Amino acid sequence: MASAQPNTEKTAPVGLSERAAARVSSLIEQQGNPDLKLRLTVSGGGCSGFQYGFDFDDAQKPDDVVVTRDGVTMLVDSMSLLYLMGSEVDFVEDLVGASFQVVNPNASSSCGCGSSFAI
Repeated sequence: MASAQPNTEKTAPVGLSERAAARVSSLIEQQGNPDLKLRLTVSGGGCSGFQYGFDFDDAQKPDDVVVTRDGVTMLVDSMSLLYLMGSEVDFVEDLVGASFQVVNPNASSSCGCGSSFAI
């Protein structure tokens, strides 16, 4: 009788949806630099108190949490991670336009544009 293997797969503290990974991959391809990674940050500001920032970075810092999906890497610094635990980055296209959105269970409220939030 075969014994069950323990589940050693670690769940990332922040998720990246399949749509977001596909969009990031496309943007990196347009930039022509396969070493680029998506960096997600949280900073003070915005209409609700904190705001999300998305940027490309080719350098990983020692305190970065690394999230990978479908060949795409997303970096989150340890300070931003405090506000993002359990969140997922998604890419949404609708009649208004297209944007990355963070589904954040820690946010008590967010603004209409979805780029800022309150805890």
